[in-house]
Amino acid sequence: MGSTRNVEVRRATAADVDAIADAHRDSIQSIGSSFYSLNDVAHWQEGIAAALYLDAMEGDEVFFVAMATIDGVQVALGFSSDYPIEGATHGTSVYVRGSAARRGIGTALLRMAEAHALENGSERIEIAASLAGAYFYWANGYTEVRRGEARLTSGHHIACVFMRKDITFSGGDEPLRHL
Repeated sequence: MGSTRNVEVRRATAADVDAIADAHRDSIQSIGSSFYSLNDVAHWQEGIAAALYLDAMEGDEVFFVAMATIDGVQVALGFSSDYPIEGATHGTSVYVRGSAARRGIGTALLRMAEAHALENGSERIEIAASLAGAYFYWANGYTEVRRGEARLTSGHHIACVFMRKDITFSGGDEPLRHL
């Protein structure tokens, strides 16, 4: 990665969907390819386009994005999302570019999604973590429920780890953090 300046983590808007799609594809190619076959990576990327995120934003999904200026160009380093599943259960996902991994960006994005879920009545977050992301979620307080397969937007399936985390308010203004 070139010279990175001023990382801003914020709620994403419709103007960010192209940058989110770019970050998503980069994450799959650079990180996912260490855990999945080239065929799985190719299927995983099918259907990843700006319209996917725009449609989700028009529904119930809220996105957060980490933006930075790299060599004078605004780039999404990663993104996260929060969406209701059922009742007090929400879902989330976090993707970061390979060049931005292990720099705290994914954790900052996850915390924003968790806080949004909590503010919107969630008591639990459930995810179908990729094999590439399972350790990240485990390190952030998620527990493994079982292993299985997740259906991709392409209709294909990849191995995943189903995980969950209970979240609650501490009684004050700050949510409990499971670190």
